[in-house]
Amino acid sequence: MRTQVCIIGGGPSGLLLGQLLHRQGIDTVILERKTRDYVLGRIRAGILETGTA
Repeated sequence: MRTQVCIIGGGPSGLLLGQLLHRQGIDTVILERKTRDYVLGRIRAGILETGTA
């Protein structure tokens, strides 16, 4: 696999950086040590703060 940028960590900062680079047409790959199921099952801030909108 060839890519322009490799981002280590799929937390909020890594995902935001990946999205910003993607919008600029820069190929990226994000590496995360946790499984996909673990990441998808985590509680995120948007879920915790739904009553504040």
